[in-house]
Amino acid sequence: MAGLKAKVVKGSMWISASRAITNLLAFISTLVLARLLIPDDFGLVALATTMLAIVSSLTELSMTSALIHHRNVTDDHLHTAFTLNMLRGALIGALFCVFAPFAGALYGEPHLPPVMYALGVNSFIFGLGNPRRVMLSKELIFWQDFLLNVSQKLTTLVVSIGIAYVYRSYWALVLGMMAGQVIGSIVSYMAVPFRPRVRFRHARELWSFSIWLTFSQMVNTLNWRFDQLLVGTLLGRTALGYYSMGDNLAVMPTREATAPLTQTLFPGFSKHATDLNWLRNAYQQAQGVVTAIALPVGVGVALIAEPIVRLAMGEKWLPVTMIVQVLAAVFAIQTLGTLVQPLAMAKGMTKVLFKRDAQLFAIRIPIIAAGAYFGGLPGIVFARAITGLIGIAVNMNLVREITALPIVEQLRANIRAIASVAVMAIAVIGVQTLVGHRLDTSGLLITLAASVVTGGLTYLASNACLWLAMGRPIGPETELTRMVHLVLGVLWPRRPSQA
Repeated sequence: MAGLKAKVVKGSMWISASRAITNLLAFISTLVLARLLIPDDFGLVALATTMLAIVSSLTELSMTSALIHHRNVTDDHLHTAFTLNMLRGALIGALFCVFAPFAGALYGEPHLPPVMYALGVNSFIFGLGNPRRVMLSKELIFWQDFLLNVSQKLTTLVVSIGIAYVYRSYWALVLGMMAGQVIGSIVSYMAVPFRPRVRFRHARELWSFSIWLTFSQMVNTLNWRFDQLLVGTLLGRTALGYYSMGDNLAVMPTREATAPLTQTLFPGFSKHATDLNWLRNAYQQAQGVVTAIALPVGVGVALIAEPIVRLAMGEKWLPVTMIVQVLAAVFAIQTLGTLVQPLAMAKGMTKVLFKRDAQLFAIRIPIIAAGAYFGGLPGIVFARAITGLIGIAVNMNLVREITALPIVEQLRANIRAIASVAVMAIAVIGVQTLVGHRLDTSGLLITLAASVVTGGLTYLASNACLWLAMGRPIGPETELTRMVHLVLGVLWPRRPSQA
């Protein structure tokens, strides 16, 4: 297990570096584009990308997951995966182009069809990506992903900002995406050489694993994209621009704080999927670490949403504040059960993920629709908060079914993080009250700095005090200490002593 942990940590380091750089670039891009473009532009592109995500989910093949799960992958498996992905990309592109005029007429948006044509081409380019990359993920090697992700995001940033600066058009968002996708496909073959061929030999074999993931992805995408279609249809593309921007900003801190670890868990869990005791312990340790990191980050962003929006994006984006405040906290709390995904996939229990997503779909859609009907945009946001809490219960119950780990035990591993975040929130709100509600630049900077420092110190101190008071039990604090030692060992390995 120590060797696997070392690989997980080393892989997480590469992913951390990749995510840190790409998200810094994405954050810079978002802020600059928010200044150069208007909410209508973001709403138009969000409408097109939402429809693309739904169409893509209907043809999802999950080849990457199938190859990671497969015990003996050959070149023919990779050729088959490439062929299926290429055909899927061509099909999505064709469907998107055919239905673009109808979508434009339905939404009364004459600018929508050209955007859909461009995204259809982008889908085909995506389908030409290198399938051999998955073999590196399977062995927990991620430096090529670092190269690919950074080059792709840097290209997107340069092209998007350049076009936005010159033309002030929504095409900056679309062409930036396309340029990044082209560079991503090229770099994928440069980093991991592979000459794909058209093969169908293992199509049924790969499909047998991924079919339930396909159904799950289909339902999940409809579930999580339904609200954007609802906003675009009922409230217009300006409201959709606010909503999509707020949603993206809210999910980013939690996702990026946990991605370096969670991205390595599926291949890591897969290596010991038959050992239930090992899997149960590994899940508890990983979940504890994820919660200890994600919870304070997500709740912290919710607490400082207003000064961030005012300082970085300007007054025209103020409606985004409420969205970030609610959803950032919800995303953070939802990490209590999100690791069920790699856990179930490692066990080959993809059917239960489909059942879970179908259940959440049946629960979420009427609640979101009711929120939209009675409360407009705020109603949708608070409806998402309610369904997010329901989702935690569903996920934790599924973990119990897979590992026989009681829900109480799952919560116990995270109790110190939960209590410390509560103390942190009280301290930050208190500091913000003392500082006052100044809206000038210096006042916002003081509020932001005071909130960040107070929140960080309070959370760390509270967690440390609780851990010591409870007798230093094994948990995320222990695991984080071990991970620090592993990181130091990877960065500065000990040299064998000379006799």
